[in-house]
Amino acid sequence: MSASLDDLPLRDDLRGLTPYGAPQAPLPVALNVNENTHPVPEEVADDILDGIAHALRDVNRYPDREFTALREGFADYLGHGLAADQIWAANGSNEVLQHLLQAFAGPGRTAFGFGPTYSMYPLLTRATGADYVAGRRGDDYTLEPDDAAAQIDEARPDVVFLCAPNNPTGTPLSLETISAVYDAAPGIVIVDEAYQEFAPRETRSALTLLPGRERLVVSRTMSKAFAFAGARVGYLAADAGLIDALRLVRLPYHLSALTQAAASAALRHAPTMLRMVDDIVAQRDRMSATLAALGYTPYESWTNFVLFSGVDDPDATWRGLYDRGVLIRDVGIPHSLRVTAGTEEETTAFLDALASL
Repeated sequence: MSASLDDLPLRDDLRGLTPYGAPQAPLPVALNVNENTHPVPEEVADDILDGIAHALRDVNRYPDREFTALREGFADYLGHGLAADQIWAANGSNEVLQHLLQAFAGPGRTAFGFGPTYSMYPLLTRATGADYVAGRRGDDYTLEPDDAAAQIDEARPDVVFLCAPNNPTGTPLSLETISAVYDAAPGIVIVDEAYQEFAPRETRSALTLLPGRERLVVSRTMSKAFAFAGARVGYLAADAGLIDALRLVRLPYHLSALTQAAASAALRHAPTMLRMVDDIVAQRDRMSATLAALGYTPYESWTNFVLFSGVDDPDATWRGLYDRGVLIRDVGIPHSLRVTAGTEEETTAFLDALASL
């Protein structure tokens, strides 16, 4: 008989916690985890395969520990005058965030996020032995500069998470709010721009705030706009001195040669990969308009998903969609559900199924 967690000498601060999990089911339309449901274009996939095949010839050797070519690729993609020594990468943005917490949080320290926000922030924080403090947002899930700064000034956290735009609500975050939080924070401020590519094109990234702010970090992922969720590649930009701190906590050779090769090849095709974004944004906006027409309240979204409220019984609605072959997400916000913008066919399937309820 297998032991339960209560039978094991687990750390006291981990007892009672629930691991991250999103429902996984082999349904025809899966719109629950904010993936890019568009497949990687064939010509890009071919180049990625060539890159992996070349890397396999030397797979008996350890990979480049500093993933130099990949960092140069990310610096070129992000622009804003960034250099390779200002870039870090890891196996998904969650590992990037974990490295930051291992370096700047830990026992006796605190991390802060404005809830509701990405559910991995408290899990990652507590796994490093730090305490997590949940701040508050406005009724429409927005953050105003003065209120956000006041909350940070009161909590004095060692690490601040700013999800911009926010997950699970899709809410934009102004550069004024980011600046106000940075000025009020005594420690590291992480701006998680996992969905930045889905924001309006004229929107300025927090990358523009990096010069002169050595405690500011801008995190990104290839999982969303680049349709690379299965490859697990996340990255960040920050002051070169902060990047040095992350070397203290990363595992040796943490990015495999195959991962480096695949990600570098995908970056070479950034314009092609990002062409899907326009279609996804169109489906997102179509969902929002139709949800409103059906009597729900969709929140403004700068991401590849829509949170909508006005759901009398979220569990029954979720189950009804499930029974019709459509999987979306109950994120625990009362009378609300979240749905990812899929292909035109997937979006139609969701809207038709919801209307049938």
